[in-house]
Amino acid sequence: MTEVTIGKTVPDFELPATSGQTVKLSQLQGQNVVLYFYPKDDTPGCTREGQDFRDLHPEFKRLNTVIFGISRDTLTSHETFKAQQRFPFELLSDKDETVCRLFEVIKPKKMFGKDVKGIERSTFLIDQEGILRREWRKVKVEDHAAEVLAATKVL
Repeated sequence: MTEVTIGKTVPDFELPATSGQTVKLSQLQGQNVVLYFYPKDDTPGCTREGQDFRDLHPEFKRLNTVIFGISRDTLTSHETFKAQQRFPFELLSDKDETVCRLFEVIKPKKMFGKDVKGIERSTFLIDQEGILRREWRKVKVEDHAAEVLAATKVL
């Protein structure tokens, strides 16, 4: 797979999702798609980011936009996190990092003084034809979901 580029069609991918679903990007044609990559379920920043997308979900839905959170966590972890936070959208499990690599969100990080690889918080907005229109990298959680919503409104 090649990496994603703004203005180009995003290569098709398929990932297991919460609620017993499998999400395949090509089956979402006709809808805008928000993919937000986050490091880990049930951590402060990731919880807040998910809550912000949850709270704005009705507005995204009115704009014919679906939201998916993606991390390397298991589906079991995702199901618990989704239920605790009452997320109205699905979480996708990318255990083998295939989609994370496609979007180039796996980055070197420091954790407790050790070098590790982890997901750099990033969001991607794909239009109804499957073309990448916006990307946000090194995301700061505060006001991020609102910024993504504003970008969706001008698609």
